[in-house]
Amino acid sequence: MEHKTGLEEYYVIKGQKKMRFGYTTGSCAAAAAKGAAEMLLGGKRLSEVELMTPKGILLHLLLSEVEMGESFVSCGVIKDAGDDPDTTNGLLVKALVRKSSSAGIHLDGGTGVGRITRTGLSSPVGAAAINPVPRAMILKEVEETAVRYDYEGGLDVVISVPKGEEIALKTFNPRLGIVGGISILGTSGIVEPMSEKALIESIHVEMKQHVAEGEEYLIVTPGNYGADYLREHMDLPFEKNIKCSNYVGETIDMGVELGVKGILFISHIGKFVKVAAGIMNTHSHNADARMEVLSACAIRSGGDLSCAEQILDCSTTDDALAVLEKNGILKPAMQVMLEKIQFYLNHRSYEQILLGAVVFSNEYGYLGSTPDAARLLEKLGRPVNESR
Repeated sequence: MEHKTGLEEYYVIKGQKKMRFGYTTGSCAAAAAKGAAEMLLGGKRLSEVELMTPKGILLHLLLSEVEMGESFVSCGVIKDAGDDPDTTNGLLVKALVRKSSSAGIHLDGGTGVGRITRTGLSSPVGAAAINPVPRAMILKEVEETAVRYDYEGGLDVVISVPKGEEIALKTFNPRLGIVGGISILGTSGIVEPMSEKALIESIHVEMKQHVAEGEEYLIVTPGNYGADYLREHMDLPFEKNIKCSNYVGETIDMGVELGVKGILFISHIGKFVKVAAGIMNTHSHNADARMEVLSACAIRSGGDLSCAEQILDCSTTDDALAVLEKNGILKPAMQVMLEKIQFYLNHRSYEQILLGAVVFSNEYGYLGSTPDAARLLEKLGRPVNESR
């Protein structure tokens, strides 16, 4: 009889095809940790565990490679990404739980889990690359198990991914300063499939709807940060926002095809700094160049070699912005970047439509607008609120 995970009824229709949901490495780690704690404190071998995800979906996950000792238990869960293309699909995520003389529950990463070597990420330097939500999931499951068995001693929990170091070479982890393995990720515990072709088509359908309703100038945000910024800081109709994900180039192409007169992008710098290098698909699997662009902008704005080198060593755009601010060249560097963004937007459309961008940072707020953004804002109705 086929094992049911609890995701059998969860899918999306894309391109007239059902695409299955999956579960994250964070869910795998939490389920493995729960299973190991249950077996350690309960003394009985288990073949599967239940895990309630932050999304509210109850998973039933099989346990693999169970090893039981007097003071420890180790087991794993195999990652299933559903129909989402994912380099970690099929990986075994393991948890070892052992009794400790130190009070409390102590979580760390083992073999195949990356270790953070640079500042600016969600965990401090030296910590295992276990993101905040998965970390909270793991600790919650182990703590609840300890309470259920009236166990008051300490527990050490070590998450490992046997093939993690090999798979990490196919990700941007090394560039971000995460070495030795993958990151344990996931904010909802669930992987929702995303077909690139189907997603682009869904953007096209949405754009056609806006054009059919008489809109000549469109407001486009690449992601949730852009949508949040639009809603909270700009006096523009939020309900007219179209999300383009990473597909900046395709969105411009579709705008030209549909005969729109202009598109205003509202984007976090983390995505649109790539456009300043002519990168029109901003997904990290395609290209990065964030720090290379910002270091070049620094040089063009009067920064010295040391400033550029510091930027190249940064992990996040906010870190790089801090270097620019410290060197007194934040505003001119942003101006250089925005002019390059404008150049490449126009190049993509061969100047057939009016294009512009408003760029911001979560830390620094409004960073500036491309030269043609003011015309678009006028066409759309209101100026940008530049207050932080």
